[in-house]
Amino acid sequence: MRRARVEDPGWGRHPSADALIEQLYAAHWHSLVRLAWLLVHDQAAAEDIVQDAFIATHRNAHLLRDQSAALGYLRRAVINAARSVHRHDVVVRRELTAEAGKADALGRGSAASAESDALAHLGDAHILAAVRELPPRQREVLVLRYFADLSEAQIAEALGVAPGSVKAHAHRALAALRARMEDRS
Repeated sequence: MRRARVEDPGWGRHPSADALIEQLYAAHWHSLVRLAWLLVHDQAAAEDIVQDAFIATHRNAHLLRDQSAALGYLRRAVINAARSVHRHDVVVRRELTAEAGKADALGRGSAASAESDALAHLGDAHILAAVRELPPRQREVLVLRYFADLSEAQIAEALGVAPGSVKAHAHRALAALRARMEDRS
């Protein structure tokens, strides 16, 4: 009987990749998980996103021309994965809404849960809800700027846009938040 040949995924070919990942993990794991959580609002998903970003960075470390660019690569991978999670959530919500609209849908509820009511009365909940309502790019800029404490240049690199775009998105997002908060008060 002939044995199947297993392809080497590339791990272990570059010993410096192991050291790079160890250093990045020790220095940036928590901040990257916080960044991912602020984008997806789910701790388990945030940890999965960051873990996948580290795996991809390790796998592609030999492609980096400069190892100092690895942190930027990680941030971009986290942001892109968070976008994928949001795209997936949109599809799931659409399917659930279609299913719930059927006459024979199981367990249709008509009132908000007790947890939803409790969260609605929290002060920060209003701000977080308003941030969640922003367009994705504006939300990403605010999270990276005010929660991850990145500079405009770092945000531009992480999102793959020009620094001027970062300023424009931040300005629009803050104006929209200001208007929403004034409407609620």
